[in-house]
Amino acid sequence: MNRQISVADLLDALGGRLKLRVLAGEGGLGRLIFDSEHHSQDHIIAGPLNYIHPTPIQIIGPHEKRYLAGLPRPQLRDALERLFAARPAAVLLTNRLKPLPELEKRARASGTPLLASPLNDSLVLDNLQYYAARFLSARAILHGVFLDVLGMGVLLTGHSAVGKSELALELITRGHRLVADDAPEFRRIAPDVISGTCPPLLREFLEVRGLGVLDIRAMFGDNAIVQSMYLQLIIHLKRMKLREIAHMERLRTADDTQTVLGVEIPRITVPVAPGRNLAILVETAVRNHMLRLKGYDPVQVFIERQRKAIEESS
Repeated sequence: MNRQISVADLLDALGGRLKLRVLAGEGGLGRLIFDSEHHSQDHIIAGPLNYIHPTPIQIIGPHEKRYLAGLPRPQLRDALERLFAARPAAVLLTNRLKPLPELEKRARASGTPLLASPLNDSLVLDNLQYYAARFLSARAILHGVFLDVLGMGVLLTGHSAVGKSELALELITRGHRLVADDAPEFRRIAPDVISGTCPPLLREFLEVRGLGVLDIRAMFGDNAIVQSMYLQLIIHLKRMKLREIAHMERLRTADDTQTVLGVEIPRITVPVAPGRNLAILVETAVRNHMLRLKGYDPVQVFIERQRKAIEESS
């Protein structure tokens, strides 16, 4: 799928956070900063003023303005000619800087958006690159319910009608928070970090069979909703008969991993059967997983305790 970022898209996404204003070149707001048909996924969209390897957004901070202002008029004219000859998507002034008259004149003449932000140039650059990384990152939609359980991003998966939404509803009533129901969207924002959010159309809603679509924010308040979480654990609900449960491993968790966007995510299989309190089981699975992340393995402690007891008795 072809993905594009225009200057207008950037203003919509970051205009408020970076306090961006358009000083000139309003007619060029449709210029593309990024187009996946022509750029690689690791493309850098912004950087300090550079004629040799120009970025789509040329940032002019205090150092760059000092350099331009110190040039004799003929050299300044040549520098601006090279700047706009590269057809940047936009030129961005930071640190409450006022544009040089020649710079603003060239921006108007070429239809290049000239933007301004009162924020520090390094902060502006960090925000632009973070926005680009999130927009261009690999993404996937997984079927399930994504929750914040005890501060950990947990995805509940399982076959249709296994009880994912009912379990999510019970967890929400116990103080945990909903991220997304049915089709959470995941993005890899770092080599080993997967972030999950909810598509705007489904945000704050949870569908429960027999009850229909529920507005979780309206029912339980703002604290029952969270916009995004890192995916740290998958709990797979599997319908099983009691005799199948009886033959499961008694000491160790039924865990493995599931690959999501190239990252191995721990996955725990929780049997679903009449009489089992799934909400408590999920909370306990999350707490146990937290202990294991800290290096504590209760199975190893139990085995070591048995070994010592056998040695003492013999």
